[in-house]
Amino acid sequence: MSLSRREVLSSLAAAGALSTVPRALHAAAPQHPYPIVHAGCSAITWSDNAAQAIADIAAAGFTGIQLRAPTLDQYPDPHALRDLLARHKLTFTALSSGLTPLDPAKRKDTIDEHVRHAAYMQKAGGMYLQLISAWAKPGQTFTAADYKLQGQIFTEIGKRIADYGIKLGFHNHMNSIGQPPEAVDAILEASDPKYVYLELDTAHYLQGGGDPVEAIRKYHSRILFMHFKDVKNAPTKSGYEFVELGQGRLDFPAIIAALGRIRFNGWGIVELDRVPAGDPRTPQQANAFSLHYLRHTLGVRG
Repeated sequence: MSLSRREVLSSLAAAGALSTVPRALHAAAPQHPYPIVHAGCSAITWSDNAAQAIADIAAAGFTGIQLRAPTLDQYPDPHALRDLLARHKLTFTALSSGLTPLDPAKRKDTIDEHVRHAAYMQKAGGMYLQLISAWAKPGQTFTAADYKLQGQIFTEIGKRIADYGIKLGFHNHMNSIGQPPEAVDAILEASDPKYVYLELDTAHYLQGGGDPVEAIRKYHSRILFMHFKDVKNAPTKSGYEFVELGQGRLDFPAIIAALGRIRFNGWGIVELDRVPAGDPRTPQQANAFSLHYLRHTLGVRG
């Protein structure tokens, strides 16, 4: 559902977010036929407080939500979650289902857990299951055999969850096997494209050493949905910090242009792990800022 400029500004004003949006961002940018982005928001900014995330994300003007696995414990009845999301007019776009370790001793339990999540999603009206590849220890290296095994595990899960009408999105992620672009490529090459898609995270791909624009060109036929995320250098242990859209190193105009060239028509999830240190915004205000940037600075419709 597309929101008018007046509706977005009204929702931002209600959230107290307009006071934190630079005046230059208030002018609407020209709109183009593509990309078409249905804007969702990740509940990760709210940690595991799903109820607050659902209320705030709806109030900020998003039409979809990505929830986290602990939500299933908070709402053991999937129909109750489905009804709650319907009342807030939110599409259950994706579930952050967790990791997929390579340890053979954990394989069956890991796969069974993700399949259970997919079965829950079917009843709750969900669409996509997000999976992260195996976690990596500092300095750990991986072989072609590791990438092949990761792709096989994804394929096995993808086949199982397809029975529930749920698609698997491989989330490229820092500190995982799927961090550098060559690993993303190898894992996708080793997995069945009928069952394994790419959930392209712009910030993780850039921070991992890749170019998101090139990734969009290269993997256009396998992109399931997007994670719109920004990152900047920071004096932290990791050396970087995730920030609101337009506040970091990502070239979002180029990213949106690339999505336009592939005629993208799908979900774009705004994600912010936490409100940056020293940022006065609430989780709702910070994500509303990113939505406003997406819609009014970049001129993306959906």
